[in-house]
Amino acid sequence: MNYYVYILFSPHLNRYYIGSTNNVENRLKKHLSSSKGFTSKAKDWEIKYTETFTTRSEAVQRELQIKKWKSRVMIEKLIKGDL
Repeated sequence: MNYYVYILFSPHLNRYYIGSTNNVENRLKKHLSSSKGFTSKAKDWEIKYTETFTTRSEAVQRELQIKKWKSRVMIEKLIKGDL
């Protein structure tokens, strides 16, 4: 089984969301149908980026690394493949 780090974008909020999962499509559906939490503030989330890992711990470690950047510029460079 593979694990993934994913980055979603909401045009409505003009914000990114970073997460990890073992099924990106199912996770996106949950974000779109959620009634609580940060992603419930919009219903237009789009997958902009994914990375694949063989273990859950690797995916979570990468998710935390990206979140620690706290930088929209760095996230957009990652999405564009400039990192």
